[in-house]
Amino acid sequence: MPSALHLAEQLISRPSVTPLDADCQRLISERLIPLGFVCETIEGGPADFRVINLWAKRIGSASVQATKMLTFAGHTDVVPTGPLEKWTSNPFVPTHRDGKLFGRGASDMKTSIAAFVVAVEEFLKSKPNPALSLSFLITSDEEGPSVDGTIVVCEILKQRGEKLDYCIVGEPTSVERTGDMVKNGRRGTMSGKLTVHGVQGHIAYPHLADNPIHKLAPALAQLVAIEWDKGNAYFPPTTWQISNLHSGTGASNVIPGQAVIDFNFRFSTESTPESLQTRLLNVLQSCGLVSGKDFDIAWTVGGLPFLTQPGDLMTALQTAIRTETGLETQLSTTGGTSDGRFIAKICPEVIECGPPNASIHKIDEYIVVADIEPLKNIYRRILENLEANLHTGA
Repeated sequence: MPSALHLAEQLISRPSVTPLDADCQRLISERLIPLGFVCETIEGGPADFRVINLWAKRIGSASVQATKMLTFAGHTDVVPTGPLEKWTSNPFVPTHRDGKLFGRGASDMKTSIAAFVVAVEEFLKSKPNPALSLSFLITSDEEGPSVDGTIVVCEILKQRGEKLDYCIVGEPTSVERTGDMVKNGRRGTMSGKLTVHGVQGHIAYPHLADNPIHKLAPALAQLVAIEWDKGNAYFPPTTWQISNLHSGTGASNVIPGQAVIDFNFRFSTESTPESLQTRLLNVLQSCGLVSGKDFDIAWTVGGLPFLTQPGDLMTALQTAIRTETGLETQLSTTGGTSDGRFIAKICPEVIECGPPNASIHKIDEYIVVADIEPLKNIYRRILENLEANLHTGA
């Protein structure tokens, strides 16, 4: 049986920059079909941005009355390489140096997918007819807009009435060693584009113009100082940050006619998109700005916060990590978003668990080779623990 390292190398060698899959999912399916998985390809997106998704499913035996399904979720797409001349070696030629495997996707997240597959192979070799149902949800649109990937598959599964009980997302969550940190939730994300309208004019005649930056400044002073919430035991406080501010013609003697700011909320379960929108609009209005006249705002809710409370999956995962590595894993909800936010809408227990993330999206991305086997073993032990639960009624 080829190792997780070997499969990771095969996947890394495929240049699958979003939305390309570069036949990664075909390679995965070729490994899963002999194990009894039914593999379905679900495509989406416009002609110039075709997204490939894989839904692979293997139903457990009827040896116990109520089977459960564990889903392994991940993405075959990777971010662009950046300047090739800055890489020590070709990012799509898996290369070993100093005990590390280098290549785009080595950490985020082709090694996790390889570990998923080999863990399932080993689990089914030792238990060919498990009660536990198994599935894979793999997309080529996680690093991009994420509109034709996991979110679409989840909607299809919901319409079919297919039930997911547990999900492991293979995002690189660890810090120093595989297993030292997992994500049992993620903050929500909501972006806004605020356009403040003014009147362009000569900078020497401000009474004949209306400077939108000056109109916006009092509101910005309030917004950057607001405590949106205090967070809770699982989430840090909600944050509001400006990412871009555009205004002006480039000339030093022209008052601009409009100012546009892009901003983002990363919010906890203590806040909702509606409550945050209302509070921000109240600030603008308190500073004398009238919606539709002085400003317009467009909102994009990228994902709601999700949280997995202690349960079967968390226990199985913590036990697997402790047995394999001796570590007591740290639960965290920090960092960016992931496709877990979509899966959590149809699956009650979602946890992200993967290798260290220090090199993700960087030049010379890598994974320490010594982290690969423990990662695969953690995934296999999770399967074994959940299978044991089904037979004991835990």
